[in-house]
Amino acid sequence: MTTGNASTPSVPLQHIAAAISGAVFAFLVLPILVVVPLSFTAGELLVLPAPGFSLRWYELFFTDQRWLLASRNSLIVGVLATLAATALGTLAAIGLWLGSFRGRGLLLAVLALPLAVPAIISALALYFAFSAVGLANSLAGLVLGHTVLAAPVVVVTVLAQLRMVDRALLQAATSLGAGPVRLFRRVLLPLILPGVASGAVFAFATSFDDLMVALFLAGPGQFTLPREMYAGLREQLSPTICAAATVLVLVSGLLLGLSEVLRRRDGAGKGDPYS
Repeated sequence: MTTGNASTPSVPLQHIAAAISGAVFAFLVLPILVVVPLSFTAGELLVLPAPGFSLRWYELFFTDQRWLLASRNSLIVGVLATLAATALGTLAAIGLWLGSFRGRGLLLAVLALPLAVPAIISALALYFAFSAVGLANSLAGLVLGHTVLAAPVVVVTVLAQLRMVDRALLQAATSLGAGPVRLFRRVLLPLILPGVASGAVFAFATSFDDLMVALFLAGPGQFTLPREMYAGLREQLSPTICAAATVLVLVSGLLLGLSEVLRRRDGAGKGDPYS
């Protein structure tokens, strides 16, 4: 006779966590993937299933002057805003890392505020501020607005990289006669370059995908790709919008992949077992 209490095997906690993560991932990603088959439809309306397969909407996207101008504006603004945000964000992160002044935490919170504030509030504030100095409805104002949104991303990314830097290296370089510029260029920058590069990638993605700031600050000749898509939704619901959205998804995926490559390369260089 066998005695003992029969126990029902319980599902491991990691399996439950994996199932929840998978459900959340599907909830977030599946609506985005719906636009992909719609961009290949042969019909004039956005209906599923698509009545046929066609590349006509991609051809229209890559040949229509209005879509090409919007794409060019997004690239120009994205590159300029990325350069400015990367430079300012990196310098701000280094200052916060080296500084030991009072209110350092408060200053970091203020710098990171655009990450927490809803985009429409930031766009409205930038509109009123830039209107007072004549920067609204201009390319310079749009670049500066995107810089304000993207710089906090660089600050956070570079600060995370700086926390892994040994300050004794800076002291050793200073004792050997290195000045501030040489110290930054030859010692500090190579150590934080992966963080700077990742921050630049996310800064470009932030600018390239922005809609709210473009709605408030862009003039008639500076409409970006997201703004053109928004205008198309209001004026004429065309499958070309889905083709443009698919291109944006691909660009965002490539940027995320590039960021992951940089992270893994940095981890491999430091002997990270999880890279």
